[in-house]
Amino acid sequence: MNPEISIVIPVYNEEAGLAKLFARLYPALQELGKSYEILFINDGSSDRSATMLAEQFRRRPDVTRVILFNGNYGQHMAILAGFMEARGDIIVTLDADLQNPPEEIGKLLAKMAEGYDYVGSIRRERHDTAWRAWASRLNNYLREKITHVRMTDQGNMLRAYSRAVVDLINQCTEVNTFVPALAYTFAQHPAEIEVEHEARAAGKTKYSLYSLIRLNFDLVTGFSMVPLQFLSLLGVVLAFFSAMLFIVLMVRRFALGAEVQGIFTLFAIEFFLMGVLLFGIGVVGEYIGRIYQQVRGRPRYVVKAILENNHEQQSPAVRSLIQREQ
Repeated sequence: MNPEISIVIPVYNEEAGLAKLFARLYPALQELGKSYEILFINDGSSDRSATMLAEQFRRRPDVTRVILFNGNYGQHMAILAGFMEARGDIIVTLDADLQNPPEEIGKLLAKMAEGYDYVGSIRRERHDTAWRAWASRLNNYLREKITHVRMTDQGNMLRAYSRAVVDLINQCTEVNTFVPALAYTFAQHPAEIEVEHEARAAGKTKYSLYSLIRLNFDLVTGFSMVPLQFLSLLGVVLAFFSAMLFIVLMVRRFALGAEVQGIFTLFAIEFFLMGVLLFGIGVVGEYIGRIYQQVRGRPRYVVKAILENNHEQQSPAVRSLIQREQ
């Protein structure tokens, strides 16, 4: 029978913290008094994460399932793979680094029981560096203004989704996507609640400043045409002022004769316009790049094996992985 709850957890090089996650996650779910399954998606880890997940599957095959990627495809692709395999009526996403306490899952389920089909979470007291907190607030503000997707804390992975919302997400075929924004788009009754936030249990964050910027480029270009519309409006405004400047310069040329005193002003204006053009080309390139990735038709991720109780799609390499430490 299908469980009531599916927990989807992407894992990438989390060897140092997985034992602590196992020790807290299973008791926390047991206390809920509901049937559950846990899907770990190994996103091409280069450490012992895959081996530890296989060991945990052997210990708790009744509620544990493991999806092994053949490479690193990113956190959101791992979540999408978990959504495709999840069997629960409610699907909860959780980070593997214990910054989202497993004990908070019950709060999301209680909110879902009130009739909501998607429940996001807001970190009550963030245990991140100052620059990450500041960058997150800035990204949240810009994202809401551009895409009208209202998520107070887009970087928090602790979220609950109804089966109907997940089924709609599974129908999407975008190469690059942002799962919480898709859920907000499809949900009829979304909600947010405050949850606790802890310092990372072990290891280091996988999101650099560049990764955060890259993620927000994907979010903006995937859910809004505002950047292209802004460039069009900017082009009209600059063309108008450029025409006015040309008229002024021509009037001065015939009225006062040739002059060179304004040459540096013209250089400054030219460099500004060149910067605007390069920025515009970059934004257009983002959209063209998304089209290029989409029309290639390549798979978003490749599953090497799925470890589960009654069905194992395993290669010899995976069987060797499971038996390595027996």
